[in-house]
Amino acid sequence: MSASDPPPGFEPIFRTSPFLDHLGPFFMRKEPDGTFVVGLRVRPCHANGRGNAHGGLLMTLCDIALGYRTSSSVEPRPFLTTANVTTDFVGSATVGDWIEAHVDVQKVGRSLAFANCYVVCDGRRIVRASGIFSVKSPPSPTS
Repeated sequence: MSASDPPPGFEPIFRTSPFLDHLGPFFMRKEPDGTFVVGLRVRPCHANGRGNAHGGLLMTLCDIALGYRTSSSVEPRPFLTTANVTTDFVGSATVGDWIEAHVDVQKVGRSLAFANCYVVCDGRRIVRASGIFSVKSPPSPTS
């Protein structure tokens, strides 16, 4: 078992990028209600000088979980651009911990979308975040 292995039920996240590949690996677990949770195992390269998960890692986890979940909550799926993410750190995670981002989508409107996120470690909330996204329509398919 590798240090980045997820718990049972998690699979590699459905969308990634060069930055996320560098920072991850990120995983997701589908929930019975059709939503999903995004998770990550804290590795040594994710740690700050005190051995805790770096705040930038936690903020990135919130940003991708908020954006991916909000975009997937409506059809057709809009393209979202982060306008604002506010994070409050209320706890910490250390190397080896599994952390999960749970998102509650508040509203997807014509121009803005709103969602909240909690990052959980061992049943404890360690980050509270809220996101606002600019909504763009997907391009029309060409004939």
